[in-house]
Amino acid sequence: MPLLEEGSQAPDFTAKTHDGRTVRLSDFKGKPVVLWFYPKADTPG
Repeated sequence: MPLLEEGSQAPDFTAKTHDGRTVRLSDFKGKPVVLWFYPKADTPG
């Protein structure tokens, strides 16, 4: 997938929440969305 240009529309995708639910970006259409990625506390390194 090519990189997105600034200001372009993000493609729809699915992701797991911190509690294991699966959500789609389209579930939040019309709402502000912040993606926060971080390693789990019990991962090495």
